[in-house]
Amino acid sequence: MIKDYRPYYIKKVWYRLLHLYIRHKLSPQLKSLGKHPFIVKPWHIEVFGGPVSIGDNITLLGCSDKKTRLTVWSDKKDINGITIGDHVLISPGVRISAANSISIADSCMLASHVYITDSDWHGIYDRSMPPKEVSCGILEENVWIGDSAIICKGVTIGTNSIVGAWSVVTCDIPANVIAAGNPAKIIKQLDPDKPIVTRKDRFSDTSKMIHLLESTEKEFLQGNTFFGWIKSFFFPEKNV
Repeated sequence: MIKDYRPYYIKKVWYRLLHLYIRHKLSPQLKSLGKHPFIVKPWHIEVFGGPVSIGDNITLLGCSDKKTRLTVWSDKKDINGITIGDHVLISPGVRISAANSISIADSCMLASHVYITDSDWHGIYDRSMPPKEVSCGILEENVWIGDSAIICKGVTIGTNSIVGAWSVVTCDIPANVIAAGNPAKIIKQLDPDKPIVTRKDRFSDTSKMIHLLESTEKEFLQGNTFFGWIKSFFFPEKNV
């Protein structure tokens, strides 16, 4: 990891600039954006069409080589589009493409390069036009989707279930299971006697989490100076 040489007050200024970007560039593209969003590199979050609704305490991550894309492509005006609940984690490179309705409930986690769609986007025999049938995609609460998995049209994934990396999900997955493969199949039942701690459980006290993060950053950046930060641009230290 590259050391952060910024003094704490410089980093606070940087956060203010990020919030301004989110408020004036990203948020206007959304139907709604909930309270306390944690969005990293928002200029690498791409939103096309709408409506796209995002709940509270979202963790939304972008990266220069892994654009995160939320796309709604339809000529209809009365569709649900993309709806994302509270405390959801969306990693870099995720693509969510809706022609009608994709719903992601609270505390879901999407690893890098996950693709979720509710349409084939072309007819089988008439490939010049989108298919006429309407479909949807549903992730119930606390679903975890592994790296590079594909969730196809018309699929519902039940509460607490996990989809393994690189899986292709073509049919419904019930609650409290682990599914993997192409096509994805159930490989394990979750233990009903073991409690599951969700992101909402862990991070529900927003004030406490903000205070903890600020205290940790102050401690981590303690001793950094403005001139040391400038020096790091011209004379970077090698990682040991």
